[in-house]
Amino acid sequence: MTRILVPIDPAQPARTRSAIEQVLRMRRTDRVSIRLLRVQPMVSGHVAMLFDKRELLDLQLSAGAEDLQYAQKLLDLAGVPYASTVLVGRSAETIATAARDYGCDRIVFGRDEPTLAGSIFGSLAQQVRQHLRGSGDPQVISS
Repeated sequence: MTRILVPIDPAQPARTRSAIEQVLRMRRTDRVSIRLLRVQPMVSGHVAMLFDKRELLDLQLSAGAEDLQYAQKLLDLAGVPYASTVLVGRSAETIATAARDYGCDRIVFGRDEPTLAGSIFGSLAQQVRQHLRGSGDPQVISS
């Protein structure tokens, strides 16, 4: 069975749809296990001071769970089982670490629209590839 991690960015629903469509195509020819991942950004120390540590984490996890709903709905409509996870951290590093921790074979990103930040820093998929240098690391797929 192929384990697939699908990082979700709620600001880009077209990319989410593209990633889910790619996973559904992969599922036609292979048995897959799907894990949706939303990485919530860390907040600055100034913002963190305003909250109890547990309260802040609860807020971040709750917001992340809401961010996953669109992708979950797409998979629910297709009748495809999945697991969902919300983590807090730096996007590329956290995605790479999660993929290793969950034993994923592939990380599937949706179609990336060109952006100024992407041309300067590289797309998120490219940044994740930088963190995955080992031979046993997951394959990054960007449709």
